[in-house]
Amino acid sequence: MLIIRKKAHARAGFLGNPSDGYHGKTISFIVKNFAAEVVLYEWDSVDIVLAEQDRGRFRSVYDLANDVKLHGYYGGIRLIKATIKRFVEYCQQHGFNLHSQNFSIRYSSDIPRQVGLAGSSSIIVATLRCLMEFYDIEIPVEAQPSFVLSVEQEELGISAGLQDRVIQAYEGLVYMDFNKNKEKAIHGYPCYHYERLDTGYLKNIYIAYHNGLSEPTEVYHNDIRGRFLRGEPDVVHAMVRFADIAENGKKAIMNGDHEQLHHLIDENFNLRSSISRLPDWQVNMVMTARSCGASAKFAGSGGAIVGTYKDDKMLQELSDKLAAISVKTVIPQTG
Repeated sequence: MLIIRKKAHARAGFLGNPSDGYHGKTISFIVKNFAAEVVLYEWDSVDIVLAEQDRGRFRSVYDLANDVKLHGYYGGIRLIKATIKRFVEYCQQHGFNLHSQNFSIRYSSDIPRQVGLAGSSSIIVATLRCLMEFYDIEIPVEAQPSFVLSVEQEELGISAGLQDRVIQAYEGLVYMDFNKNKEKAIHGYPCYHYERLDTGYLKNIYIAYHNGLSEPTEVYHNDIRGRFLRGEPDVVHAMVRFADIAENGKKAIMNGDHEQLHHLIDENFNLRSSISRLPDWQVNMVMTARSCGASAKFAGSGGAIVGTYKDDKMLQELSDKLAAISVKTVIPQTG
């Protein structure tokens, strides 16, 4: 029996606006410490198996309420269903005939939920990889990020940008330029300038995430999106500066300029906080890291941070102080 296993990893938005759905620039890297895995195997019918994360049984109404508070109302099943639907439509539009063999599909994920490490899009990417292999149909990698985004935006109404999907499709370390002038269409999906960088450039990088608190991406993105579309000057100017930070960050990374990179990471967060009212517990993560001498910014929409540290002594102090506020520190595996 044919069995297909595919993974898609967590990611950290390193520099720039974390989406970037504002036609700016950003740098992100994959975090192989965490992944969503999708398993697909031949079956008599199309069967989507409930995962452990898709809880339907609770110890009490208080347990249910707490689960919704931490993780929201939706699990990964809707993501898989929407991906399959979109894949079928893609094949119909491009004249690809799908064979008649059905399948059973299930997912698992150890990506911390709703802390800005792109757990939802990883399920979609892994599902897409399984479907492409099962049906022997390859969507060009340049088009995959926009395909994944269409699943979230058009099928499920999730506010998101391309950045997460680009880094999860390409993996490694990627510089992205979403300038409209660089847009081109592949198989009907827009793509931009995506440049792979050597992960060897990443030195003394950490990520850290909160063990007990989370916030859905929509809480952050919807507010900023509306203000941007209304032309609020501070938000519009911030998006321009985010792009500059990413461009300057690319140069700093490739030149090994760790001091400049440190300053850019801190500026990235300062700029974000200047246009947003951020939860105290999230700001506390950044300020605790900075108190050790490390740089720090959000790795995504909130709940996880990323930054640089000077040496092992600083890393140990950083880990200890963050642990005291229920935040776990890890060294990301990127290669």
